Amino acid sequence: MPAPATRVMMGECSDILTELESWYQTDQGLNLQASLQSALEPILDTAFGYHLVQVGHTRQQPLCNNSRIHHRAYIAPQGGQHISLVAEAAELPLESESVDVVVAHHCLEFSAQPHQVLRELHRVLTPQGQLLLIGFNPYSLLGMVQRLRGLVGNSLWQEQHAVGRTRLLDWLRLLGFEQENCHFLSPLPVGGSGSGARLAGRLNAWSERHKLPLGGVYVMHAVKQVGGSARPVRRARSRPRLIGLSVPAATPRQGDHAA
Repeated sequence: MPAPATRVMMGECSDILTELESWYQTDQGLNLQASLQSALEPILDTAFGYHLVQVGHTRQQPLCNNSRIHHRAYIAPQGGQHISLVAEAAELPLESESVDVVVAHHCLEFSAQPHQVLRELHRVLTPQGQLLLIGFNPYSLLGMVQRLRGLVGNSLWQEQHAVGRTRLLDWLRLLGFEQENCHFLSPLPVGGSGSGARLAGRLNAWSERHKLPLGGVYVMHAVKQVGGSARPVRRARSRPRLIGLSVPAATPRQGDHAA
């Protein structure tokens, strides 16, 4: 039987999952989901490897279905229709250097251990592995609304601790990541299909095209750098046996040879 503290943490996690998924079912959330998929598509289309993992605090927002990497896993703290593995982002039961691409969907701002989450993402990535971090931008109109809702008692946004781009870049550099790009999406909330929504959509497209750091959500693209040619020594860990992601025996598709 779980200890009382564990039961409290699991209850809080369940509430965050449910509320964040409910927010993604609103008009604004659905439009943001579509923008995220459009922004990720060109990145994932050029990402090669054998294993891709999406991890975060949602269970109903698969973002990698169009990836050319066939072996994909969706990890969340609780099970669901799309979930391949139930685990916390701060303690991933995966072997070190076993994943080629990680898509981290709101992993940091709803975690009590954001630094540990980043260390785990770094650990499981292969050298030159790609990390795509998706988070709410605290310095945006959406970020301001979220903070105000948290102040008036909204439980979801009270639990949020958004991480801005500058601070996130500092954390990534300390771990040896190198930034490739950062996309800011949806500066203005878009919902419905009226003339106001169409105007907001055009303004959002203009802002994203000019890479203005105003979007309500960012996609940080970083690559794990490892100095020299030797891989770091793997130290034994006093933890449950990690899940090995074996390399498929089949030859990669013809279009992948260029990688």
